[in-house]
Amino acid sequence: MACSLKDELLCSICLSIYQDPVSFGCEHYFCRKCITEHWSRQEPHGTRDCPECRRTFADPLLSPSLKLSNIVERYSAFPLDAILNAQRSSYPCKDHEKVKLFCLTDKSLVCFFCDEPALHEQHQVTTIDEAYEEIQSSAKSLRATIGDAFERLHRFLRERQKSMLEELEMDTARKLSDIEHKIQRYSQQLRDVKEGIQILQERLNETGRHDFLEGVAVTSERIKGKIHETNLTYEDFPTSKYMGPLQYTIWKSLFQDISPVPAALTLDPITAHQRLILSDDCTIVAYGNLHPQPLQDSPRRFDVEVSVLGAEGFSSGVHYWEVMVSEKTQWMIGVANETVSRKGSIQIQPSRGFYCIVMHDGNQYSACTEPWTRLNVKSKLEKVGVFLDYPKGLLIFYNADDMSWLYTYREKFPPKVFPYFSPGQSHANGKNVQPLRINTVRL
Repeated sequence: MACSLKDELLCSICLSIYQDPVSFGCEHYFCRKCITEHWSRQEPHGTRDCPECRRTFADPLLSPSLKLSNIVERYSAFPLDAILNAQRSSYPCKDHEKVKLFCLTDKSLVCFFCDEPALHEQHQVTTIDEAYEEIQSSAKSLRATIGDAFERLHRFLRERQKSMLEELEMDTARKLSDIEHKIQRYSQQLRDVKEGIQILQERLNETGRHDFLEGVAVTSERIKGKIHETNLTYEDFPTSKYMGPLQYTIWKSLFQDISPVPAALTLDPITAHQRLILSDDCTIVAYGNLHPQPLQDSPRRFDVEVSVLGAEGFSSGVHYWEVMVSEKTQWMIGVANETVSRKGSIQIQPSRGFYCIVMHDGNQYSACTEPWTRLNVKSKLEKVGVFLDYPKGLLIFYNADDMSWLYTYREKFPPKVFPYFSPGQSHANGKNVQPLRINTVRL
């Protein structure tokens, strides 16, 4: 189909795709430039012929073909290799059978005839078979990633279980040994008591009552020196060490092995708009309704957008942080290129170096794409998680309360990006006065 279509779109003079196709009285079409140059080689005041049918015209009028121009435009909007390799699908669209093309950027099927070419002009378009293979390959890679992550957790839990059981065995053996020693001492004391009783009995048999009573005190002191108090209880066995909030105890030790964990980010005061108020530890930012603060201007400071950047930038590695957004009606969170414009009104979009999501109109959430992409958020967000995998070019946003996915940017990030925060403007009616807070997990 693609080959025959291309043949229909070739100018018979230049043998290339039509450029500004025109006709002049017969049913044949040519590039305007081609037919004009063809006629220029004929007699100045003679008739003009059609190179295809050789029909002559006294004074032909060149008429553009808008329909043919549109077809040419649609054809040119797609990669030729994808069209040549495409096959027809058994599922018809409204007027045509779909060519088996798939837009990897929009993750959707494409009909060559029905869809607007401009929508996919800058997108990666391939055949259905190639897209299927790529998705299969991606799924295989993700399965391996998920398997590795859970295997790490399982290995850690197995090792932690083994360690705790070994520690329990050691504590048990130590305590049993201690009890055994106490039993031995107690047995020895019983023998000493029996010996003392025998001595008293012998004294009673050898002497009269008066002499016996006089010697009791001395004999008692001799026996008493051989008797020591021994406690055979095991109340001091460390049972609480292996009881209590055991799962929480294990989780806290597990937390030390997790990467990445919520980073302890701070805000960079030098970049903050003059109406933004930062906490002393630079982890909280709020919009101030008072006059702008008398801060020293800097090329790094935002002067129109109420924004602030993180103090630490990233040019490698994997990072994760969380931002508290509860009770707010407007905010914007993401990352920004180190070289973004800080002065004047700024368009927050990827082409300007910003990769963000936004809450707007009180309860609406969008990704700041071009145009914005509405997010499917089921309930009001209280805490947002931001995951940056710089080497893979991934920026993923989550509802940090249940780690449900919100949106993903797939980009080749610039040399260095910084966390970006905007609490939005607060209003005199009390709306949006709550600050943005960087959520730091401390153990």
